[in-house]
Amino acid sequence: MSQPAQPARANLVNLERVSKAYGIRPLLAEVNLGVGAGQRVGIVGRNGDGKTTLLRILAGREEPDAGRVSRARTLHLGYLTQGDELDAAATVREAVLGERAEHEWAADPTTREVVEVLLAGIPLDRGVEGLSGGERRRCSLARLLLEDHDLLVLDEPTNHLDVEAVDWLARHLSRRTAALVVVTHDRWFLDAVCEETWEVHDATVDVYDGGYAAFVLAKAERQRQAAASESRRQNLVRKELAWLRRGAPARTSKPKFRIDAANALIDDVPPPRDQLALQQFATQRLGKDVLDVEDVDLRRGDRLLLSRATWRLGPGDRVGLVGVNGAGKTSLLRLLSGDLQPDAGRVRRGRTVALEHLTQAVDDLDPETRVLASVEEIKRVTRTAGGEVTATSMLERFGFTGDRLTTRVGDLSGGERRRLQLLRLLLSEPNVLLLDEPTNDLDIETLNVLEDFLDGWPGTLVVVSHDRYFLERTCDTVWALMGDGAVRMLPRGVEQYLEERRAAAAVPAESSARAPVRSDAATRREARKTLARVEKQLARVQAQEEALHSELAAHATDYEKLAELDVRLREVVAEREALEELWLEAADAAD
Repeated sequence: MSQPAQPARANLVNLERVSKAYGIRPLLAEVNLGVGAGQRVGIVGRNGDGKTTLLRILAGREEPDAGRVSRARTLHLGYLTQGDELDAAATVREAVLGERAEHEWAADPTTREVVEVLLAGIPLDRGVEGLSGGERRRCSLARLLLEDHDLLVLDEPTNHLDVEAVDWLARHLSRRTAALVVVTHDRWFLDAVCEETWEVHDATVDVYDGGYAAFVLAKAERQRQAAASESRRQNLVRKELAWLRRGAPARTSKPKFRIDAANALIDDVPPPRDQLALQQFATQRLGKDVLDVEDVDLRRGDRLLLSRATWRLGPGDRVGLVGVNGAGKTSLLRLLSGDLQPDAGRVRRGRTVALEHLTQAVDDLDPETRVLASVEEIKRVTRTAGGEVTATSMLERFGFTGDRLTTRVGDLSGGERRRLQLLRLLLSEPNVLLLDEPTNDLDIETLNVLEDFLDGWPGTLVVVSHDRYFLERTCDTVWALMGDGAVRMLPRGVEQYLEERRAAAAVPAESSARAPVRSDAATRREARKTLARVEKQLARVQAQEEALHSELAAHATDYEKLAELDVRLREVVAEREALEELWLEAADAAD
């Protein structure tokens, strides 16, 4: 496909007819691209299709086999690799801050913010050699952001960052004037930061205006204009577009693309999930009782993670779990799975619960087993709400075709092992699924496939993930561990979590001498606005609660209907209680 003409502005880096191959496999074939001053580009594509190779060529870390790469003479380029280039003999302070004096970096608000966010919990005098992989990654990103660049080239910058830090990084990069080229599977981040998208596939690079949402629309339009058949992959694109247009509950802004064209493309596309059908199927498989955390205390070392916490999960609940680092998200999943016992209270499991737990480890597979055999030993056919699916069909959907079917597990890449681990787990037909950071090492296309499968999977789902898009796409409600020992529902999802975390972080800042003191009058005005908003939300929720009570009375002899209504009622009651708590806090502030 021919490359669209580049914008008429001075480019910082130009690629002219660039080609690159590894062995007999071409990754780039006569690619023409340019990055201009202030341009913000997101790069997408399947793992192994050449995204990192393209970054390395742009950054001058790798030479093309053919073609020409030219860079502006005074270009100052910063490059974040997937590894790190820190001096193992240095301290964190030396590696990140260099020779900046304490008073120098601490007095600069931007520098201080980078250090406080990315190095939170990492002592500055600690040696680099003793850091974990995630800590080293955050140090590398912090060091890069503390410098001035004309062009930032970032390879998976959101790895090892939680939802809160990803949100901060998006806002930080949006304020910078430097040009940006970023490879990431975080679709929310792409939409928040990028103004152009490059898709790397089949040794070519297709250029699209806009972030991820606009890319999905433009790709669907190109397929329609080419009169392509309605293959599974195209249906996935249209389904993704339908999700983007309808929007996640917490999404506060919409991408700017042609509304009419988008609506025409998704006119006949149903919502991603048939919630009623899934609820009924889940109730048949699980009954009324699934997982109940009752008055639980949980300690890890000296930290109290849960304090008299009560949390109930019903059939068909789809829950996203967020929280500050160290709040206990992984520990809570282990508590639900039975791998961890509470210090007080109890966890009750329904008699029909068949639970599977995807952990963050990928070393639980026999390295000598072949891919197809490792899947068929679990099950040859699995059931979903949409019918039966064979193991080989699932392997194909998850990108295992041809010689990859007979590859040794030990020879797979990290991303392929993660895909295989997920696939084996899904084929075992659990009715309760606990996923701990399931998006690690997965490309966007594989994430689309996983989301599509989960749309037809009938059961109770709990997801811990820093991938905000995946959380909002697969889950119906969001709950949070805020570090106070409780598990709390957030009616407005991830956006509410981030607002509350920013508000909590602002309290010490407002009381410090460096920050302006907010007036009592301004606080009361804000609180009165919150009261007015919450009162409207409460009126809506109370009306829903009354309507559900009426429906319960009308279907007193219909067990399946009662189970469905009971689940909905519990969600509404939890939302009402959360709103009432928010109302009380705002009322105190208003007084």
